Amino acid sequence: MNSAILQTLCKAVIPLLLMTAIWFFLRGHNEPGGGFIAGLVFASAYVLYGLAFGPQAVRESMRLSPRTLMAFGLLLSVAAGLIGVFDHQAFLTGLWTEFETGFGKLKLGTPLLFDLGVMLVVIGAVNSILLELTEAGESNPQSQGEEAA
Repeated sequence: MNSAILQTLCKAVIPLLLMTAIWFFLRGHNEPGGGFIAGLVFASAYVLYGLAFGPQAVRESMRLSPRTLMAFGLLLSVAAGLIGVFDHQAFLTGLWTEFETGFGKLKLGTPLLFDLGVMLVVIGAVNSILLELTEAGESNPQSQGEEAA
């Protein structure tokens, strides 16, 4: 699709989607939200970008391939679970640490790492599926309204 209206709309909507994804990510474990929904919202920004500019533009804008994102996210989630094991606790036990900042105490824990891993897996999976579908649709002439001979 090559719509100037959609391309212009993307410039306003995509930053809002990314900020919403970050908000969902950061409020997880305290309120509804977390890595899964943040990953879906983040991936929807790529979907919108792909609709406006095409799948090749999405591939060029991603620093890592979708499969690499999925693998790194899975590794990060497993590592977050293993931190508890190394502390002689059960797998996926939430462990927390506090840092003093100029604005007060910052409390970070293994659930944040787990959610980040889940978010990366979801972004990678959704983008992988959608890129494969759109690229397959572009290579199929019947999907573009042309009749087979």
